[in-house]
Amino acid sequence: MFCNQCEQTAKGIACEVSGVCGKTPDVAALQDLLIYAVRGLSHYAYEGFKVGVVDNKVNRFTCEAVFSTLTNVDFDPARFEKLIKKCVNLTEELKSKVASAGGNVEFDDPASKFQPASDLNGLIEQGKKVGLFVDHDADPDIQSLQQITIYGVKGICAYADHAAILGKENDEIYKFIYEAFSSITNKNLTLNDWIGLALKCGEINLLTMELLDAANTGAYGHPVPVKVPLGHKKGKCILVSGHDLKNMEEILKQSEGKGIYVYTHGEMLPAHGYPELKKYKHFYGHFGTAWQNQRKELPNFPGAIIFNTNCIQKPVETYKDNLFTTELVGWPGVTHIGNNDFTPVIEKALSMPGFESDEDKGYVMTGFAYNAVLSIADKVIDAVKSGKIKHFFLVGGCDGAKPGRNYYTEFVEKAPKDTVILTLACGKFRFFDKELGDIDGVPRLLDIGQCNDAYSAIQIAVALAKAFECEVNDLPLSMILSWYEQKAVAILLTLLHLGIKNIRLGPSLPAFITPNVLNVLVDNFNIMPISTPEEDLNTILNPSA
Repeated sequence: MFCNQCEQTAKGIACEVSGVCGKTPDVAALQDLLIYAVRGLSHYAYEGFKVGVVDNKVNRFTCEAVFSTLTNVDFDPARFEKLIKKCVNLTEELKSKVASAGGNVEFDDPASKFQPASDLNGLIEQGKKVGLFVDHDADPDIQSLQQITIYGVKGICAYADHAAILGKENDEIYKFIYEAFSSITNKNLTLNDWIGLALKCGEINLLTMELLDAANTGAYGHPVPVKVPLGHKKGKCILVSGHDLKNMEEILKQSEGKGIYVYTHGEMLPAHGYPELKKYKHFYGHFGTAWQNQRKELPNFPGAIIFNTNCIQKPVETYKDNLFTTELVGWPGVTHIGNNDFTPVIEKALSMPGFESDEDKGYVMTGFAYNAVLSIADKVIDAVKSGKIKHFFLVGGCDGAKPGRNYYTEFVEKAPKDTVILTLACGKFRFFDKELGDIDGVPRLLDIGQCNDAYSAIQIAVALAKAFECEVNDLPLSMILSWYEQKAVAILLTLLHLGIKNIRLGPSLPAFITPNVLNVLVDNFNIMPISTPEEDLNTILNPSA
């Protein structure tokens, strides 16, 4: 086993015995084999684009398959066996179509000719031999860039899958996914070529996040600022954690009128801001705080719990009795909901005790996506011009259990009162309930949304730059980012594609970035690791000191 794709990888190098996340060596081998099979499929799919053969069934499968290998998404060996064999079947079908269209179907990469073992144990052994997806004969710096690119592609696949569920797709996204995978064994690509591919990954991720934003707002309206209770109501309950808004909509529809309150957890908090979701009267509040408290808090939830993307760590032993999964999420022993039929979840919630009484624990605000923030742009701009707002900090990204993430809480707490905090993704749960007040009616803490709502943050930054007639890098705006898994890699590549500089990243730098590649990022973008809140605040706010 060798897995270094997340921030809390063992010893800051790689998980080689068992995953810190709970992934077993067998599952790691199956995930490696699935990525290998997808690489083989990608040769034919990329060639297919050149000769006019574009198979949507293949495109959708590819995103689902790659998505299943993200950190904490799927730990079920049986599901990977099905995905691997389906991938090979689709490859054979696509190969025939491409050949009929006159396309090339002869590739040097052995992945293009991969044949799976007949049983699960055989697949595991094949996966162990395949190992990490990189070209092991390539220069270490090229291998590093291959990892950066493919981990970014994993993030793209997650966002593209969410968008496709709501009916939004773009063939340009699929084409790049195949280009990236099929490039792994291209010996002609130089270091600069791979830098270009990594930045193109950021470009395509921006397109993907834009597509997902259009899907979400098209289906549910533009988010509006809303107060979300942190307490609970007396009665039966369902808790939904993850990212998928379609799942949330179906749960709300199917549980309506049944005496059940629906609560959010984790990245689902921003769902409260969407008009077409917040209209449901039984959609009440948010339960739970930061990642590090999930295992402590959620066992106390007296209702059904649903996870619909990679939002929890080592879940089964803790939540098994009342846990359900949806979409691509899979863990052995956990009931999986297919076809958006949440009847088992509703029945489980009705059979459990629910909350015995009301509890008021205050509220938090969410819904400050770009449409909402730009609606008060004049007020924000006036506050900046008058000197009442001195600086903006985008403090966002992933949460995780590894020590050092208290940095983000302290940074927000110690930021001067004439600064505004923009935040997004699950990293905000380190400080989302802090009372920071406002500046002339502008809240000092603005929750932009989920991790994919980095698109909103970009739109806000671009609008501010336009208003002040400057470049984004010249704004009084600093990005303080936390990363954990592969969607964060995709977002970072997007920021680099846009030329954003001076990003502070933590709590530790990715293990798959070599010193030479890091130097390229430092030289071209001045990307840097976080230090201490005090030091970073002083450096940012007093650059000439």
